[in-house]
Amino acid sequence: MRLPSNRHCAAEGDGKKMDQAPPFRNPFVHVLKFTPLEKAKIAFMTVTLFPIRLLIAAFMMLLAWPFAFLASVGRSETTVEPQCLWRRLVDIILKVIMRVMWFAGGFHWMTVKGQRALPAEAPILTLAPHSSYFDAIPVTMTMASIVMKAESKDIPLWGTLIKYIRPVFVSRSDQDSRKKTVEEIKRRAHSGGEWPQIMIFPEGTCTNRSCLITFKPGAFIPAVPVQPVVFRYPNKLDTITWTWQGPGAFKILWLTLCQLHNEFEIEFLPIYTPSEEEKNNPALFSINVRRIMAKALGVPITDYSFEDCQLAMAEGQLRLPVDTCLLEFAKLVRRLRLKPQNTERVLQDYGNRSRKLEGQKLGLDDFAQFLDVPVSDMLRDMFALFDEHEDNCMDIREYVIALSVVCRPAKTLETMKLAFKMFEAEEDGAITETELAVILKTALGVTHLSVSHLFTAIDAEDTGKITFEKFRSFGELHPDFSEEYLYTENVGLHSGPCHYHQTKPSLSSLNLQGTATTKTANGICPDFTPNDHDGTIDGLLKKHN
Repeated sequence: MRLPSNRHCAAEGDGKKMDQAPPFRNPFVHVLKFTPLEKAKIAFMTVTLFPIRLLIAAFMMLLAWPFAFLASVGRSETTVEPQCLWRRLVDIILKVIMRVMWFAGGFHWMTVKGQRALPAEAPILTLAPHSSYFDAIPVTMTMASIVMKAESKDIPLWGTLIKYIRPVFVSRSDQDSRKKTVEEIKRRAHSGGEWPQIMIFPEGTCTNRSCLITFKPGAFIPAVPVQPVVFRYPNKLDTITWTWQGPGAFKILWLTLCQLHNEFEIEFLPIYTPSEEEKNNPALFSINVRRIMAKALGVPITDYSFEDCQLAMAEGQLRLPVDTCLLEFAKLVRRLRLKPQNTERVLQDYGNRSRKLEGQKLGLDDFAQFLDVPVSDMLRDMFALFDEHEDNCMDIREYVIALSVVCRPAKTLETMKLAFKMFEAEEDGAITETELAVILKTALGVTHLSVSHLFTAIDAEDTGKITFEKFRSFGELHPDFSEEYLYTENVGLHSGPCHYHQTKPSLSSLNLQGTATTKTANGICPDFTPNDHDGTIDGLLKKHN
């Protein structure tokens, strides 16, 4: 698979063109590298400044707790009381305490641009890019409400502080929770400014701020004016970012507190009032707001989403590399609505049809006929991923393998079984080294891949061919075969971090050379989009296919 150099521009909901080429960096990966001087500074700060800052931050949290507790006692969750004098005083005290806490953490001054709107003018604040738990800074600056997982209120100390800002809770145990959450946001948004503003991170997960990923429409379903808010961390060394693949939560905290100074900029953009069309189409509303925020930040937009993040984090034996084409493929599958409802049956059907073609190359029209979809710009983009030699033809078996990985990212053996079935010779049910290379480079979403080391290890009898049974037996003996036999042989092929060791880091075991060794599921923003608003822009793009 390859990413073509020239790609079509997809159309947005309003018919305008936007560059949907994948970002230069994988938005779900953050890699930290340090110079010897930076390592020395961190080592010095670890034994001097870090413990002091940590103690002050903990003390400030403890100091804030009794004020938040008193202000929350007896307060109704369905009605908002008048902001009496003593509650206003508590509000000011908590803001001061929180500001001291951030100051102790190295955020000595914060740059604020623009003017925050009043709740009656913009009941909802949409914040991006979301990249860290340090994004809580604007919450403590404004004491605005947020959308939180219901489990958060039961966390000792932290739960009381959370309840003080009157969040909208999403419950995992309640099947109707998403719908109830949206209804509660609507109720507050249409209260005429009686309720505090609600801060929402529409990306729904953390990225490395290299682009803005797809906005979920939950914040835009109430169809009220929103104020876009963007923030930046213009530090020379980015210890802030907390993505799904990269340094873990404690390492981020440790490294950030070891920096002498941490910069933070927040910018309140003009209020965005939706048109009638946008009020009736939350996805269109979200797209247009995202474009404005991306322009203010000077970053590209991409249709990568939270689902793509889950694909990159899948725990199968074929761990996806950082620079995989499968994220782009998954995006196109989603937008073309090619992901089957009955995955197993459809993949088996595709596999049988592909085997009958016996490696016959297909053109664009044949590809469209195979999938039973019309030719479109997006289909051309997908076709180009498999047109490696730019000769206007592709091997449909590669599409089936890629689709299997996207639909079943953790089921490596199932994908390999399907691939062997399509490629194996009838007389002995085996494949060659060249065919194994095609299978694995497609499953990993890379252009070039050498599998000689792996093939030789599996083909111990030196027959020049291997069967699926041999591959499966080898995989059982070597569960990390992709790391041992592929990444070590292919220079420049970098696996996504955080896959191989599941131990908690300590100050002595954290690796300053690269990424953390712990995978942290940091989806701190719950998805509250109801099922009838899936957060995609497929409906907006159908007319362009």
